[in-house]
Amino acid sequence: MNLDAHLALWATVVAIGIYHGLNPAMGWPLAVANGLSSRRGRAVLETLAPIGTGHLLAMAVVLVPFTLLSWLLAWGLPIRVGAGLAVLSFGAYKLVVPRHPRALARIRPSQLVLWSFLVATAHGAALMLVPVMLGLCVATPAATAGGVAAPAASSHEALMLLMRSDVATALGVAAVHTLSMIVSGIAVAWLVYRYLGLGFITRSWFNLDRVWSASLVLAGAASCWTALA
Repeated sequence: MNLDAHLALWATVVAIGIYHGLNPAMGWPLAVANGLSSRRGRAVLETLAPIGTGHLLAMAVVLVPFTLLSWLLAWGLPIRVGAGLAVLSFGAYKLVVPRHPRALARIRPSQLVLWSFLVATAHGAALMLVPVMLGLCVATPAATAGGVAAPAASSHEALMLLMRSDVATALGVAAVHTLSMIVSGIAVAWLVYRYLGLGFITRSWFNLDRVWSASLVLAGAASCWTALA
């Protein structure tokens, strides 16, 4: 994979993070509410830290296990196609059954990390990143340096090197994505808190649930297409 394609995958990770941050379902209205109830602008930023932590954990617990599958190089194509179909199927399910689990409404405000983790998981947020992450894992083999294969003492050693590289890639994707999500979430929360007011949400915002679900379907279909192309 050339450098432009590699950078495009990382740009996609950032773009998905910004998209998640703009989605009110990921928590920025809670940051606004915390700022308004405390009457402190700083309270807006304080709320987004635990929301970001929960989101990061939700990304990692999905992405890292998929790297385990990517070690099975002989099954690389079925794994990538299967991941794409999983994303597509979940998006289709959310289009048909858009309601959220009732358990999310029972989580106390003091448990924002848990709330963020469960919301991101319930929305399939990490699934949207799986095809991109798998593409990054196969983009640059771990046992190469400067385009030349590095010698390994054994196939086991080469496999362990690949494993560490893939896990590092998964964690890197989760971290870059979450940082992008937090930055965009902070921007929207601060604008609503400081300048636009809560009326902006009721007047100008639209329900992103169907857009979110449709984007999962598109991401899954694109993953299958690129894997088979």
